[in-house]
Amino acid sequence: MARGGQGLARVAVVVRAGAAPLWWLGVFAAGIGVLPPGMTGRRIGVLAGAALFIVATAVVAYARRRRYGDLTRGVARAGKHDVLQDRAVTVRNWRRGHRWWLLLAFAVALAGSFVVPAAGGMLLAGTGAGLRLKAAWLGRRERALETLLWVRVDWLGRRGGRPAGKAVKAYRGTGIAAGDAAPGGARRRTAALV
Repeated sequence: MARGGQGLARVAVVVRAGAAPLWWLGVFAAGIGVLPPGMTGRRIGVLAGAALFIVATAVVAYARRRRYGDLTRGVARAGKHDVLQDRAVTVRNWRRGHRWWLLLAFAVALAGSFVVPAAGGMLLAGTGAGLRLKAAWLGRRERALETLLWVRVDWLGRRGGRPAGKAVKAYRGTGIAAGDAAPGGARRRTAALV
């Protein structure tokens, strides 16, 4: 790292990093979990799972928005010595840091299917959908500000998450074309070569 510089990770990429694994683990757990009739029966399990999906999506999508907004208002320009972390590195760090939690959540969702079929898996999937919606909301803010939001890597914690945690003092900003991720944390689509 250059002298005086900081390693920076995209805020939206950190938020979005857990969306796909939670979604797919939830879908698999719900699919497998609907097989046993459970104690409540499949119909009640699926209805309860649908309610949990909606609640989890809403809670995760709207959680800590005020904190994100406060940090967004205090954006400082990234310095020329700051090192922008690649999207793939940020995603890999988050997933490595949370792999045991993801496996544990999947196992609990499967085990819960013997009581309430599919509900645990649908809860997991709702959490993933909520993270995706939160990343999309951050992307809309980035477009409105015409600034990509970055957070210091050393403030993300050991597991590479918590982009709005207590350790985060402020975000850094760059131009909208910086880095390899589009606003919202998705892969940046490159123009087709002619």
